[in-house]
Amino acid sequence: MMIAQLFNIANLYVLPFWALMIFLPNWKITRRVMESYIPFVPLALAYIYLFVGSITPENAQALSNPQLADIAKFFADETAAATGWIHFLVMDLFVGRYIYLQGQKTGIWTIHSLALCLFAGPMGLLAHILNYWIAKKFFPNSQNETTTVGEKTVSST
Repeated sequence: MMIAQLFNIANLYVLPFWALMIFLPNWKITRRVMESYIPFVPLALAYIYLFVGSITPENAQALSNPQLADIAKFFADETAAATGWIHFLVMDLFVGRYIYLQGQKTGIWTIHSLALCLFAGPMGLLAHILNYWIAKKFFPNSQNETTTVGEKTVSST
C-alpha cells in the first residue's frame, strides 16, 4: 500500500469516532464503541507498519539522541512524516476517548474539549483539565459520579 493511501485512510478512519463522541455522546453505541480499545488496533498496526519502514540506521541514531535539526531532517521523509501524523491521530483519539469517558462519568460538558482535541490534542486536554477543575471547585454538587452496571446506571449521590 502506498504511504499516501495509508495516510488518507487513517485520516478518514478516525472521523467517525470523533463524530460519535462530539455529536452523539449519550448514544448507547457511542458508549460501547468508546469503552473498547478496538478502534485503536488498526491505527496502531498502521503506525507500526510505517515506523518499521521508516527506521534506517541513520534515523535510529538520530532518534536515539534527538536534536531538533535531526528530527526535522527525519520528518522531511514522507514515510517518517506519515508515521508521525498517525502517531498524532492515535494519541489525540486516545486522549479524546479519555475526555469523553471522564465526561460520561462525571457529567462534565466535554464537547468543546473534544473539538479542540480533534484539531490540537494538548489544547483539548488542557481545556478539559481546566473545565474539570472549575466544575469541581465552583459546582461540586452538580457532578454526579455514575457507574454503569449492566443496563442500569447507579448514581453515587
